[in-house]
Amino acid sequence: MVGSPVIAPELVTALVPSLSRSLAEQFNVFRVMHHGTHEKQLSNVFAWLLNEQGTHQLGDAPQRIFLDLVNAALPEGTALPVTGYAVAQEVVTPGHEGMLDQESADIADIVLSSPEAAVVVENFGTSDGHGHDYRRYLALGTAGGRAAAVVLLCERRAPHLQRDGWEQAVVVTDAEYLNALRAHVADDRSWTRRHPDQHLFIRQLFEHFVEGPAAMNTEDTLAFLTAMCETGESARYGQRPRDRVAQEFGDLIAARARRQLEDSRTLLASTKRALRGYASTVLIDQVNERITAGPIEKVVTRFVGQWEWCVELQRADKHPTVFVEYGPTAVVERERVPQQTENPDYSQVFVTLKDAKVGGISRIAHTGVRLTEVLDGLTADDVRLRDAVLEIAGE
Repeated sequence: MVGSPVIAPELVTALVPSLSRSLAEQFNVFRVMHHGTHEKQLSNVFAWLLNEQGTHQLGDAPQRIFLDLVNAALPEGTALPVTGYAVAQEVVTPGHEGMLDQESADIADIVLSSPEAAVVVENFGTSDGHGHDYRRYLALGTAGGRAAAVVLLCERRAPHLQRDGWEQAVVVTDAEYLNALRAHVADDRSWTRRHPDQHLFIRQLFEHFVEGPAAMNTEDTLAFLTAMCETGESARYGQRPRDRVAQEFGDLIAARARRQLEDSRTLLASTKRALRGYASTVLIDQVNERITAGPIEKVVTRFVGQWEWCVELQRADKHPTVFVEYGPTAVVERERVPQQTENPDYSQVFVTLKDAKVGGISRIAHTGVRLTEVLDGLTADDVRLRDAVLEIAGE
């Protein structure tokens, strides 16, 4: 291998500011709307493209391109028709004894169907059935004696995850499909000229999901170079061949970034456990000794997703709930309040107050308590969280 087999642990952290600034500077409608972060959102886009009557005005071209990719993976002599399919989403697959019932059946993300053939699509980040029943997907496609294929439409291939029949599914990656579609659009100048709005949308789709971030500006490139020099990685600039060096460096950065992301996720979970334990055994008593109305009745951790990093302090007599939040959840909540906190310090724990009128968040504030202190263990005589809860509750 050219270059060192490892990178300095602090390099990824040093590079994140310049890389994130570069990404944030690029306007893209999908990024602005946070679209594509959930498989249902992507399914909506793909279903729109695959619909011959879709407002994209590309006719059956997106459908033909997709079926060409599917047919390329099917055994010889089993190719499916490339056009003529109706498109549906969230289709219930046959459950027990072939019955279509919600309790025992799966939900297929996208189904292309015609009297002669069908394609049943599961859309997910990896080529993984992730708990769905392949046989039911196939039964849905072959209903009525039709020819059919089950397809995993995914961001990346992971053959080792394909089990329980899913190893028989056709795998088509987002990039394979969108790159083939991009080539078609590039050759159709008449469509581009007549449909500028659709062209902009589809071009941004390519940029966001296939091409990735554009080049950094000069300031961020200099910051990248400085980080490389300061972390002992500058020798890579003198190594050859350049393409191989760049690829290996990118792979090492990706591996380190994955590790740091997983480590930080573990830190978030550990903080939640520690906060929940402290709130249940210490904070609830501290607050209830001082609060004049609406004492805390229950400590709850019920949220998932971007709101997961939160401990909920439910109060009596319909008084507004107080949330103890941190990390990604604090970021989301800060963007929702009418008056945002200046210079947020996400190494700290925050408190937020539920808006009794609209159900959202009305206030957010720092607590002065760092996540590392929570992990190390807050003492029973530490009243910073108590004071923050009382203050935001109006006591």
